[in-house]
Amino acid sequence: MQPKWSTACRDWERRIVAQRSLIPFSPLFPDEAEHALAVFKSLRVVDLPGQPTFGEVCEPWVFDFVAAIFGANDPETGNQLISEFFLLISKKNTKSTIAAGIMLTALIINWRHEEELLILAPTIEVAQNSYKPAAAMVRVDDELSELLHVQDHRRTITHRVTKAALKVVAADTDTVSGKKSGRILIDELWVFGKRPNADAMLREATGGLVSRPEGFVIYLSTQSDQPPSGVFKAKLDYARDVRDGRVEDNRFLPVIYEFPRKMVDRDEHLDPANFYVSNPNLGRSVRQDWLEAELKKELASGPETRNVFLAKHLNIEIGQNLMANRWPGADFWPKRKLEGLTLEHLLSVSEVCVVGIDGGGLDDLFGLSIIGRHRETRDWLVWSHAWCHEGVLERRKSVASKLRDFERDGDLTIVKDELGDISQIIEIIDDIKQRGLLASVAVDPAGLGEMIEALDEIGVTQEAGNLIGAPQGYAMMNAIKTAERKLANGTMKHDGSALMAWCVGNLKIEPTATAIRATKQNAGDAKIDPVMAMFDAVTIMSRNPEAKAFDVNAWIASYA
Repeated sequence: MQPKWSTACRDWERRIVAQRSLIPFSPLFPDEAEHALAVFKSLRVVDLPGQPTFGEVCEPWVFDFVAAIFGANDPETGNQLISEFFLLISKKNTKSTIAAGIMLTALIINWRHEEELLILAPTIEVAQNSYKPAAAMVRVDDELSELLHVQDHRRTITHRVTKAALKVVAADTDTVSGKKSGRILIDELWVFGKRPNADAMLREATGGLVSRPEGFVIYLSTQSDQPPSGVFKAKLDYARDVRDGRVEDNRFLPVIYEFPRKMVDRDEHLDPANFYVSNPNLGRSVRQDWLEAELKKELASGPETRNVFLAKHLNIEIGQNLMANRWPGADFWPKRKLEGLTLEHLLSVSEVCVVGIDGGGLDDLFGLSIIGRHRETRDWLVWSHAWCHEGVLERRKSVASKLRDFERDGDLTIVKDELGDISQIIEIIDDIKQRGLLASVAVDPAGLGEMIEALDEIGVTQEAGNLIGAPQGYAMMNAIKTAERKLANGTMKHDGSALMAWCVGNLKIEPTATAIRATKQNAGDAKIDPVMAMFDAVTIMSRNPEAKAFDVNAWIASYA
């Protein structure tokens, strides 16, 4: 009879605090799980004093994970009923060593001749982190040395009987094209998330699963040292959806060691008594005293290194880049997200709107921010969007994966037509104008010739008083200060897009003797155009404008 199970773990918050298993079901086939566990537990961890076995030193969570993987294989059909596994865990919780043990176990119990098993790492250094302990496990055991052949120069371990081989491949040097691996482990997925071609590469690497019903793929990672992006963000978001029961996928098992949101909001992750939540190996491979000492140092340092420490050692997701010379409003930005704030909602509750526009060339973003003043509370509501041309993905490869993420979120539109962005922006502005809500459009005058001409066609001109060149550089100081004050006191709220969080984090404030100005943290790739568009709109909204009456006859005449 086919077993029934669910990989959702809706009570994970209670489980993780109580140090209970995050795998909500027993192995589907207990005998298969026990057989694999017997092999896994017998492997020796060579770099520990006394060279103990996994069975002697591992915490129960490790055995639960191993049992879930190998216990999902139906011995009658050979089918792997759970074929994808995702483990997110803090640094130094023996992730790579466990990876070596799992894949070595798979090699030993594998029945298919000439099979290829693969550990795919983003760099040679990460590849060595898995290969070296696997090779050492073989060499320290006489029985395994007779069964398995180790070839260091190829980072390959071959089964002498079945001729199956475990290969450890570094994606930065070795090709994955044409791989027919049936069992695959992908290490440090967060690094792959930074690469624009990672999705295609991983699809190529895992293509062999199509003809391997007994196959599986395991994704292992720590948190990213920057806001998650690319394939890592996609897989992490999906894993959380499956875990929380929002998506039903019983072939995908997520195991995520992270703090519940409420604990992070209350800063309980900074309490050393709670370090165990994201460090299930605390007291073994992770030292409590070291974490406490390092946390004290980081709390006294700047946000750059502090965020990386929290991400790597406590698995806290970085929401936005917070540099030492960041815009002060960035500290309040995450708190002012208003759920359900769409453009349509903003327009339906606002008494007046100001549109801000800031755009660069064909290798930049075209930013649009709309600020609406709520007709009852008079709070400022901000909705933003951006456009870019396809060529940006080639010219700015370091952020290409992020831009694709924003496109999937619906916050960025990637266009092919050189005027496609302008036509869409004009359509939005025209709609606001027809509703009788438009006070004015505030623009950075530089380089907007085509936009100015397009605005003229819908009756938005300097002569009509509804097109205003917003002051730039140091003259924008009042808008920057106004925005940060309103964020601080809660009277300015936004739609919470990941695009704007990224842009806000990229913003750098440069002080002078008498003023400040906003620039980018890094030239070229760190985009801020939608935020600058917001400041353009703030310039006008701070003057308490009223919507200009909509002259329907003039509008009809403009199209005649």
